[in-house]
Amino acid sequence: MNVQKITVTLVHAFIGWILCAATMGIGMAVTSLNNALIIHAIAAPIFFAGITWAYFRKFSFITPFQTAMIFVVFVMAMDFFIVAMLINRSFDMFASLLGTWIPFALIFASTYLTGRSVI
Repeated sequence: MNVQKITVTLVHAFIGWILCAATMGIGMAVTSLNNALIIHAIAAPIFFAGITWAYFRKFSFITPFQTAMIFVVFVMAMDFFIVAMLINRSFDMFASLLGTWIPFALIFASTYLTGRSVI
């Protein structure tokens, strides 16, 4: 895979992560943390299904499984380095099923299943 293909794939993952971050930011500003987490857990797989659909319709550089792995690992890395280390200065978020692990699983599943349905 060349640099351009890697960049395109990572940009799609980044867009999904930004949408999730915006959902959490807005959610925490207008409602409780628990409600924001629930909204995020619902929205994250929807965001990634749409992004995956667009990715596979236009690019489809790698398999659905590889795409799902790259997307979820990218989100995990951004959450670890940006959210936990820089913003929260705590890794407590990783102790929460609803806060991290359920959305990670749903992102993987929605990406993989959407990719499979498009190709």
